[in-house]
Amino acid sequence: MPSAPPAERHLPSRWQALSFFLKTHALQARRHLIELQARPALHPRDSKLLDAPIAAELRMPLWSQLSPAEFPLTAGKVENLRLAARALHGLEVPADATFSFWRQLGRTSRAKGFTTGRELREGCLVPSIGGGLCQISGLLYQTALKAQLEIVERHAHSRIVPGSTAEQDLDATVFWNYVDLRFRGSFDWRLEVQLDATDLIVRIRAHREEPRLQSLASTLPPKDQRLQSPASPRLHTTGDCLTCNQTSCFRHPGATASHAPGLGHSAFLLDTRWPEFDEWCAGHSRENDHWFLPLDAARWKKANYAWSPPQATKLHHATSVTLLRSLRQRSLPAQGAIRQKALLNADAQLANYYARRISPECRHLVVSMNLLPHLWRLGVLGGRTFDVLADRWPLAELQGILDRAAAANPRSPTLGDFRADPQLLREERAALAAAARLITPHQAIAAHFGDRAWLLDWKIPEVEARKTPPGRRPQLFLPCSALGRKGIHELAAALTGKDIQLLVLGCAREGGDHDPLADTDHQPATLADLSRATALILPAWIEHQPRLALRALAMNIPVIATKACGLPNHPLLTQIPNPNPSEILKAIDSLLKQSRTTEHTAYTE
Repeated sequence: MPSAPPAERHLPSRWQALSFFLKTHALQARRHLIELQARPALHPRDSKLLDAPIAAELRMPLWSQLSPAEFPLTAGKVENLRLAARALHGLEVPADATFSFWRQLGRTSRAKGFTTGRELREGCLVPSIGGGLCQISGLLYQTALKAQLEIVERHAHSRIVPGSTAEQDLDATVFWNYVDLRFRGSFDWRLEVQLDATDLIVRIRAHREEPRLQSLASTLPPKDQRLQSPASPRLHTTGDCLTCNQTSCFRHPGATASHAPGLGHSAFLLDTRWPEFDEWCAGHSRENDHWFLPLDAARWKKANYAWSPPQATKLHHATSVTLLRSLRQRSLPAQGAIRQKALLNADAQLANYYARRISPECRHLVVSMNLLPHLWRLGVLGGRTFDVLADRWPLAELQGILDRAAAANPRSPTLGDFRADPQLLREERAALAAAARLITPHQAIAAHFGDRAWLLDWKIPEVEARKTPPGRRPQLFLPCSALGRKGIHELAAALTGKDIQLLVLGCAREGGDHDPLADTDHQPATLADLSRATALILPAWIEHQPRLALRALAMNIPVIATKACGLPNHPLLTQIPNPNPSEILKAIDSLLKQSRTTEHTAYTE
């Protein structure tokens, strides 16, 4: 077997760079003139072929260079692939229409978010804005071949990097705008381009007969139809700018601080603080990690954002976005579809603010659940591992719970007043499937995620135990508003005809033409009333943060709650499987009977 041509080593000059610049601009202008007459169509995203069979799917590793010297440009390459994948994912191309890589992606620039990655230029792997896109164009080419699409234009690299697909003649280089990749099919087809934690994935879907099983080599068109350039034999190169030791070269990135050696960092993308999450994040953060927080809590005196990042971390605050969110929420109704839609929009704005500021060298993310689907939509989770702080149910499961509650209480005006966009549900479902760990103190949410959940301990508040006994007449403390999702319909049905007073902490009500508490003895309450209550009761369909129930247990006050509240096992906790009136009444009667027995024993003694 003949040996590969020796690698060429030379020191490029600025005159050579100027010559290359002038030549490429002439070729770009020529391509512009040609396309004034026949420009490829710009294909939109669509979902008509979302469930079509997979005609071809290929993947390729992202992180092949991970030494401290090589990592910065590899991270830049992956960042460029994220942006390209976001532009190309979900395109649907009609039969006989031509797909053009550059027509769909547009010119790469810093203004669009593209950064410095690797580019093969004149025999060297050099830093370049948008560098690394040949990985996606090459995989697009191979996938198109496998799906039996017609290759209209494809260019091979002029040099071969050892170990690359160029050695099998399966590469496809691109250079704005005159070195393009174009292909078409005789059928409608859909393009999907995604990054998971380790790989770039390209998939083509189409309703057509299954392609015959064959190797990629057997699908290659004749060489004269592949627009190879140049036609002469290609040379091998190992001239990586970071490893060639030509440090005096003007292209060498070692002269700039932005390319300092490193192996990446983690970023914490956070919203409302939970003490359990705060402790976990602080314990798992390393030096030089980045923390993204809504506000400087000390400056703005906002305890709900008072996270505790370690000293040697870099902080980013979304002050303007958060203040605007707070201002808008003051004008929202207490409940209803308008409020829920506005909250989702606010989450999307915060996620977008964070996403624009994540460094390409970030390898791992810790993400608050409410930001997750929006970050997935923006594409910033691709090429990274990430953990999720699960402070609520996934939207799909949450809406399923509300649907069951609405079926049980058809007269409730709040249980069915809002459902999220189905696309948002799909995006959150995909993001959760790709997450490494789901972190939560909520027992029910942790059980839902099974082995992937990291169950934290709830932080029990440090409060004094109740010193005065409850009153003689039974009183139950409801630590929330009297709403359908908190089980108010079922609780009211259980208390009807009973000599029990309900103390209601929250102000919001169901509204409509039916007041579930109309036949129930109830009164507004304050937090101070908890100490005189017989028990705290929370028969909720949904409860994500049962802080007052934890407070009651710390005060030695009995608690009746559904499993949906996610509380830990405790001697004073009575758990019921769901908000069923008979189950609620059974738990109340058992508790009152036990209370009377305890009082009688104390009186006898």
